[in-house]
Amino acid sequence: MENGIIEIAPVAQEFGFLELFLSADWVVKAVMGILVIMSVWSWAIAVDKWLSLRSARSKGRTFEEAFWSGRDLDSLANEYGKKPRDPFSRVFAAGLREWKGRNAGDRVAKAANAESGRELSQLEGGLGMLATIASSAPFIGLFGTVWGIMNSFRAIAASQDTNLAVVAPGIAEALFATALGLLAAVPAVIFFNALSANLSGYATKLEAFVDELSALAARGED
Repeated sequence: MENGIIEIAPVAQEFGFLELFLSADWVVKAVMGILVIMSVWSWAIAVDKWLSLRSARSKGRTFEEAFWSGRDLDSLANEYGKKPRDPFSRVFAAGLREWKGRNAGDRVAKAANAESGRELSQLEGGLGMLATIASSAPFIGLFGTVWGIMNSFRAIAASQDTNLAVVAPGIAEALFATALGLLAAVPAVIFFNALSANLSGYATKLEAFVDELSALAARGED
């Protein structure tokens, strides 16, 4: 208080996530919205693929135990050939359709390989989108960063004031866009690498089963 006048301290500007979003212009808001959607999408893909792969592995182990337990082929055909429930049993059912007759080994190999390819393609569905999110999200966030900094320079030019209070909102929006880009990209990279490694191991087991099935069919010709 000076000369009877009460001085009121300036109110500090809020920089919470919601405040940053609401105060941003439409371009930065669009960038932030896209990045949030990409982040949610990557988590949805990862959870779906993880559940699908876990189910396929569990059912595959059950089938392999039955297949290598010494049971006769007719029993396995009745249980797994008519109503296949996982990639292993569907490959087995595809091979069974070509089991009889001449050159059974070659025909079983072709049918089983074709079905194996279809099953692996289905399991790999969505990994391409994870790779796209992982590679593009940082650049989308960078665009929002550049745009926010441009807004800061416009504010300086308009007010002819280099005070931090003038440029802080634009810089905060820019950094928030960068953070959202990383928030979308980093989990997508981790999900992609982890799922790719798991699918690679599963594909190796499935391909080995195709080779064993083809060899059994070839021995049946002798």
